[in-house]
Amino acid sequence: MTNKDHEIRVLNSLIETTIDSVNGYSEAAKDAQNPAFREVFLRRANERRDIAIRLQHAVQSAGGKPEDEGTILASAHRVFVDIRSSLSKGDTAVIDEVERGEDHIKAKYESAMKDEKLSPAAHRVIDEVYSSVRSGHDEMRNLKHAMHDVKSH
Repeated sequence: MTNKDHEIRVLNSLIETTIDSVNGYSEAAKDAQNPAFREVFLRRANERRDIAIRLQHAVQSAGGKPEDEGTILASAHRVFVDIRSSLSKGDTAVIDEVERGEDHIKAKYESAMKDEKLSPAAHRVIDEVYSSVRSGHDEMRNLKHAMHDVKSH
């Protein structure tokens, strides 16, 4: 496998995970009881959509065919898989699942950032979009902690 093939594979994997995140946030927005949460989830879904597009352009620049769908298999690492089953438990359970998905996507991006086989151009685009990924992760972590603090009082 050439470095270009490796780079395309890594970027496409990030695209799939990012599209999973878009879908997860969209589902969470549809089912959120609190309109403020709905707004946050929709904003994050749009941000993730923009990230996927940027990564797709990077794959094209590397000479590859970019992914345009999320992951096909519902593996243990599938982002946001348990949102549907959590809905009956309210916004706190949905936020817990969203935050778990955020842990997954953040770890995936951090792993890609450490990949020494990627070109400087690929590293640059990953670094540029990572700030939004980290921001999403941190926002959901803070929401989760706030929700649990409210419940414990």
